Parts: sequence; structure tokens; C-alpha cells
Amino acid sequence: MRSFRFVLAVVVIAVFALAGGSWAAGSKKINIVGSTTVLPIAQACAEKFMDLYPEIDVSVKGGGSGVGISALIDGTCDIADASRPMKPSEVKRAKAKGINPVAHVIARDGIAVVVHPSNPVSALTIDQIKDIYVGKIKNWKELGGKDMKIIVISRDSSSGTYEVFEHLVLKGAKVRKDALLMASNKAVAMAVAKTPGAIGYVGLGYLSKSLKALKVDGAYPTLETVRDGSYKLSRPLFMYTNGKPKGVIKEFIDFVLSPEGQKIVKEQGFVPIKLKD
Repeated sequence: MRSFRFVLAVVVIAVFALAGGSWAAGSKKINIVGSTTVLPIAQACAEKFMDLYPEIDVSVKGGGSGVGISALIDGTCDIADASRPMKPSEVKRAKAKGINPVAHVIARDGIAVVVHPSNPVSALTIDQIKDIYVGKIKNWKELGGKDMKIIVISRDSSSGTYEVFEHLVLKGAKVRKDALLMASNKAVAMAVAKTPGAIGYVGLGYLSKSLKALKVDGAYPTLETVRDGSYKLSRPLFMYTNGKPKGVIKEFIDFVLSPEGQKIVKEQGFVPIKLKD
């Protein structure tokens, strides 16, 4: 009888392990995929979380909001980072696969419009930015700057940052055909920093001395202007889970929303939603 019970226990353990049972070894791993805007927050929080819970392995990858949301729908990640809300079509596709996306707002962000530090132009209106990106304005001298061709740098279509920029700035118009499309905030920042005539847009956490952030409709992109709403190109940042999070997934989301996690959000250059100054 004891031998039978032992064999049965081994079989049950094997079945749970193969099925990804909640108490199998796989339950101590969290896979996060998605937005490159949210990426530095997720990475920094993951590092601190793993220091606190060394038995839990947290893997964080970028790729864009669309990539993360698709991974959640396909069941290949535990948390999808997104810098935009899920689209109705994505929610419908998720429901069809038995996935119930639940949004967790973990921070706020401003989309900073940036140029090379040598560019004398320091302020633009949203309408002027739109005219640059659709090709109506092609030289900086038209905006009081140098006689220099404007090099338009944008994000690719899988980017949540692009979709928010398209909604808030382009208002449905298409980016000019000769625009250089980049796969990440970091790639945009690097390209603008190396190109005197360039213009691009990045999340607040990617601003540095190698970039010049422009005043947009009278406000610079800062933590304060995003928080008080005076900077118009702002948006919430999300982490999506399949259903209400449980186990280690819940522990990680709770950590990101804790005072310690929200302190990390601020340290990464974004606007915390739950941290009192």
C-alpha cells in the first residue's frame, strides 16, 4: 500500500509539473514582455524584487506594447507591459482564447518631443509637430531655426508610444514616408542625439543631457507638468495580467504599486501614482 501511495504521489507531481501547476518549480518564475517605455520600470522593480525574494526569477523583455499584449493573449507571458490601453480588437481576441486581460496602472508618463542639443528651437505647438511629422514642414528655418533639413524619427507601429503620439498629435494622419522608424525609445534617443537635424519622441525616463526636450504648447515635459496635466502629451502606463493576479504575479504587481516600487518609478524618471512627495 505504501509503495502504491508513493508511486501515485510521484505521478501526481509529474502531471502538475508538466501542466505548470501552481506549486511546481515553474511557479517561481515571472515572465514580463512588452513596452520599451515601461521596460526600465519593470527591470528596476524586477531586480529589487529578486533581491527581496531570491527564490523567484523575473524575466523582463521589451519589444513594444503590441508584442507584450500579443504574448499575454497567446499565453507566453505572465505580465504584459503597455504604454497604451488594450484595443477592443485585442480584448476580443483575448476573450476568444480564454484570456481575461486585467489592467493595472503603475505610473504616468509624458511623451517628450526631443531634438539635438545644438538645435536653437526650444518650443513648438502640437499643430507644428503634426506638420513636421506629416511632411508639411521640412526645414528648421520655417520654425525660426537653422537652414537645415528636418530628419523625422518615429516609433514603429507595434509601439504603444507611437499609437498615443498618433492619437494626441497626428490625430489619424500618417507619418511622412521618409521618416526613420525605430523599435524602441532607446533607439530613438540615440538617433536624435547623433543627428543635428533630427526630431523624435520618447518617454520621460529616456531624457538625458544628450537630448533637448522641447516645450509643447507652453509646457516642458516634467514630472510636475505631467502630474498636474499642463503637459498635454501624457498617458498612463500599464501592466496587464490574465485575470486578477494570484501568487507570485500578485506579489510582483503589489510590489510595483507599493511605496518602494513607486519610489523606483520616480527614480526611473516617470510619474508615480501612489507616492506622496
